[in-house]
Order: sequence, then C-alpha cells, then structure tokens
Amino acid sequence: MKNSCVLSVMLLAACVSSALSADGAGWFQWRGPQRDGISTDKGLLKEWPEGGPKLLWKATGLGLGYSTVSVIGDRLYTMGEKGDANFLIALNAKDGKPVWTTRVGKAGAPGWGGFAGPRAQPTVDGDLVFGIGQYGEVVCVSTDGGREIWRKSYIDDFGGEVPEWGFAGMPLVDGDQVIVMPGGKDGDLAALNKKTGERIWQSKELTDSIHYSSPIVAEIGGVRQYIQLTDAHVAGIAAKDGKLLWAAERKGATAVIPTPIYSHGYVYVSSSYGSGSDCFKVTARDGKFSVESVYSNKVMVNHHGGVIQVGPNVYGYSDSKGWTCQDLRTGKAVWQEKGKLGKGSLTFADGMFYLRSEEGKDGKGTVALIEASPDGYKEHGRFDQPNLSGKNTWPHPVIIDGRLYLRDQDVLLCYSVKK
Repeated sequence: MKNSCVLSVMLLAACVSSALSADGAGWFQWRGPQRDGISTDKGLLKEWPEGGPKLLWKATGLGLGYSTVSVIGDRLYTMGEKGDANFLIALNAKDGKPVWTTRVGKAGAPGWGGFAGPRAQPTVDGDLVFGIGQYGEVVCVSTDGGREIWRKSYIDDFGGEVPEWGFAGMPLVDGDQVIVMPGGKDGDLAALNKKTGERIWQSKELTDSIHYSSPIVAEIGGVRQYIQLTDAHVAGIAAKDGKLLWAAERKGATAVIPTPIYSHGYVYVSSSYGSGSDCFKVTARDGKFSVESVYSNKVMVNHHGGVIQVGPNVYGYSDSKGWTCQDLRTGKAVWQEKGKLGKGSLTFADGMFYLRSEEGKDGKGTVALIEASPDGYKEHGRFDQPNLSGKNTWPHPVIIDGRLYLRDQDVLLCYSVKK
C-alpha cells in the first residue's frame, strides 16, 4: 500500500483537448495537442537498434519533481524544485541549454512519503506559459524571458484544499480562458481570464475531492464542456458558465489520477486502488443531458501511467494484470501481457506505443517500443535509461518533432526517433 500511495504522487504527471495553441502544432500541454496521449509525428523509427535510439543531448539542473515537458518550436518548458522554491523552466530544444527560470512557489513534499517537487506539466498558449505548484500557486508568465504576468492561489483565491500529495491537475487553455482545478467547497474547477487571471466562473455544483485527474474538453449535443474525474463522480461542466450539465456516480479511492477519454458520446475512466474501469454513455436532448452506465469492471486498473485510445480499443497498464488492450465499448480484455515490462506510462506516435517503466528506483527505467495493435504485445526494441535518479520514473514520455523526451528529476534526455 505504501508503494502504491507513493505512485499517486505522480499524477504527473500524474499526467487541451481540442483547444489548440496559438502557435499551432506542438506538445504544448498535458498528453499532447488533443490531450489524448497521441503525437502527430510521422516518419519515426519502427524498430530500435540494440541499445535504443540515438541520444542527442542531456540537460541537467532541472531540480526535483515529476513534471514532464511541453514543447513548442525551439523551446521546452518544465518545472522543478531547487532549494526553498519551485520554478518554471525554459530550455533550448536544440541542445537543452537553459533559457530562463521563474519562481512559482514554495518547495516541499505534501503528504507523507517525502516526494518533493512540482507534479504538473506547464501549459503553453501563444506567448503565455501557465504553471501550478504542488501547494496551489498558479502563475502565468511570458514565453519571452519568463516575466510574471499574474499570480493566484488555489487556497487564498478559490477556497481550495491541498490534496494528500499536493496539486497535480494540469491547466487547460480553451479560447480566452484557462481552466484550473482548485477543488474545495467553492467548486472543483475554475475558469480564469488567461491574460489577467480574473475569475470568470467556478463550478459550485461540483465540490468533490478533486484528487489528481486533469480535465478534457468535449462537445456533446452542441454544448462545449469540460469532463472531470473526481473521487466520487465523472462530470460534465459547461464551458460557458461552469454549470453542472451531468454527473455519474463513480467511486474512486486513495488517489484518482488518470485523465478521462471521450469518444462519440462515451466517457471512459479508470483508476487504481480497486476501482477499475468504467464507461458511461452521455446523451443530450433538448438541451438536457442524461448519463447511463455501460459497464464497470476490473479489466483496466490504471494507476497513473495513463490510458490511450487507438481505434476501438484503449491501451495502458492494469495493476496486477500487466499491459492491456481493452475494447472501449464493451469493456472486454482484448489482450493482457504481464511478463514483458513492468508498470509504467505510455505515449502513442506513428502507429507505435512508447512504454516507460516506472521502476527507476529498483529497476532499470526500461523504455520499450511496441505496436499499437489488438493482436498482442509486439515489441520492436528497448533500452535502459541512463543517469537514473534513484526515484521512480513517473514523468510520461513526450514525442514531438522526431524526438523522444524523458524527464527524470534533475535530468532531461532527448533522443532522435526519426527514420
């Protein structure tokens, strides 16, 4: 149980839907352009040489934490803790050299276990970068120089309450507003003017424990909304005014982390600590919403490595069952493989999954390349990560511009995966 709870810290990383950055293509937010874990890269290696792809560069000095990277053009953005504070950090994508560093908030490790550092990945929109500290500091800074534009506090400004292992939800930019997740009695989600930080609305009808899951944006029945998973519900919140459109009871335990998936009227969620996977059908008629359970089972019990939909199936690691392919509509297991690679995270690119084992503490931090196929676990190369920090490798892999990025505490590794 102790090791399991430790993992929950990561939402990183655990970790905006159809809202695109003003800069166009890029990996500018959590789980990529559509917040679904899918890279748009093409022309990538389908087989890795022995020892893995070529290492282009290694950056150090990022500090403690579980934030992965956002990438836009020639800049990388991440977060790290150094000394008595945590920071937003910009790096040069060409060589990993530092460009600027801006203070976000206080350092530390919320909850038991001693897991220090920020959990959230920055979100980039045009010339703005949004970062969230583990204690709920929210900052907006300029991409040019890291100048602070505005600052808010989940606790002081939105009535938020610090989750056991700190705040980990990733900010979502949608049009002129940025969606943040303070939780608490005043509402789980808040929409802020992205340029000023002024509150537009807060979702007062949804006040569950917010835990560590991040929202996605979807349009159902012509109504734009944010889908959020909490410890007690999965719910749809109106993008326009924060009103609760629908909610389905769905009990989570200890640490609810993975990001929901929306597909043609169906909402899929999974979490660990015995909760498993659930699918709901959301229907809109005459402006009113109804939701019904399609299934609830233990085929996919995903802790925080994420679940990705490709075609009719979802893929991820299921606790005690191994890497899993599950039919999203029926909930049935298509295949499960426990013996090839341990628990971890995954990202999809060009027909392949990049799997990252979290066993950096006791294992080798292995990264593997497999086919995104319903026909079984088919591996096409692996390598063991160098320069392991000695902590679990929770940050999700990022693939963009023919490069694979792996963050591990103070170190960021950049590999060439282009043919």
